[in-house]
Amino acid sequence: MEKILDKFMRYVSVETTSDENSESQPSTAIQLNLLRLLRDELQAMGIQADLDEYGYVMATIPSNTDKEVPVIGFIAHVDTSPDASGKDIHPQIVEDYDGGDIVLDVKRNIVLRVAEFPELQQYKGQTIITTDGSTLLGADDKAGVAEIMCAAQYLMEHPEIKHGEIKIAFTPDEEIGRGVAKFDVKKFGAQYAYTMDGGEIGELEYENFNAAAAKIRVQGSNIHPGYGKDKMVNSMLIAMELNDMLPVEQRPRYTQGYEGFFHLTEINGTVEETTMSYIIRDHDRGKFEEKKALITAVADFLNRKYGEVVHLELKHQYYNMRQEVEPHFFIVEKAIKAIEMAGVKPKVQPIRGGTDGANLSFMGLPCPNIFAGGHNFHGKLEYVPLESMEKAMEVILNIVKLFAR
Repeated sequence: MEKILDKFMRYVSVETTSDENSESQPSTAIQLNLLRLLRDELQAMGIQADLDEYGYVMATIPSNTDKEVPVIGFIAHVDTSPDASGKDIHPQIVEDYDGGDIVLDVKRNIVLRVAEFPELQQYKGQTIITTDGSTLLGADDKAGVAEIMCAAQYLMEHPEIKHGEIKIAFTPDEEIGRGVAKFDVKKFGAQYAYTMDGGEIGELEYENFNAAAAKIRVQGSNIHPGYGKDKMVNSMLIAMELNDMLPVEQRPRYTQGYEGFFHLTEINGTVEETTMSYIIRDHDRGKFEEKKALITAVADFLNRKYGEVVHLELKHQYYNMRQEVEPHFFIVEKAIKAIEMAGVKPKVQPIRGGTDGANLSFMGLPCPNIFAGGHNFHGKLEYVPLESMEKAMEVILNIVKLFAR
């Protein structure tokens, strides 16, 4: 059986960055390179698998028991975040980690510092896979992909493990909020599923942010600065004013746990025109709606002040899956038990983000989220301990066994 490290290293070598500005599905053709590879690898294992026109790989491992067992699924996404480069990834493998700082790039002084990331020390003595300081790593979510693929291979090579029918899916475009926009839940055929898309070892989540995106265009009026009195409208200054009117304490830097935020993700401007992008998040539906109302009120105020110069477009992304998962809470309990069986302490907590499982839960497929093992997603300081991936694979197998009992 191929080792999980080998699979992971092969998968992260394939560029799969998604693009929120693309209208296609998947948003980038490069994602299909990995999706085709996964389909072919599944078929080579003897697993029925196909890749559809929208970039979804769906596969089925048939039941090998006479018992009536619920059909369960495991899901991961192949795309990496456009927040950082996902091209020409060169992972570094740190064996027998000594618990100290990890230098990623000597010349540019890019270092994983224990002082900034004290959780590193819990992995002393383990093997840690890092970036080389120039790209993200892609553990989000290629660690989850590798874990599912290794679990599938293990089940095919160990028919003595009795199980019901198992479904596998790999999706594109999760990082831009369109991961399951055209996912056919009925075709997939699972009654319950789990995304392998969480963070550090032990994490288990069945509630996530409510999420929206805001795109703002500020139209200015450029006049020669020597003659701009009472005429020039500087769009950049209005954009800065808009941002300053949003609560400072509700920025990601100052929030944790169940606290939501406004996050300015991009700004580009000249005197004539400025564009801004925000993501808006909150676990509480009421507070989420208040945040959307606030940014709308700010735009309206500035339009009254400057004369219809702010154009706001709010777009819904996903809702908190808790209300859809709680009626089937036994699937969360089985995941907790499976994590404990792997010798890991479960950390049940809300996701400070989202997964494909959020939208899938509202599409009729209850879908909690299980750790994939990585840290510091979406940036050049991303890393994943090998042992965490191995434990995540073990959790998948434990869930399969628990459902078959």
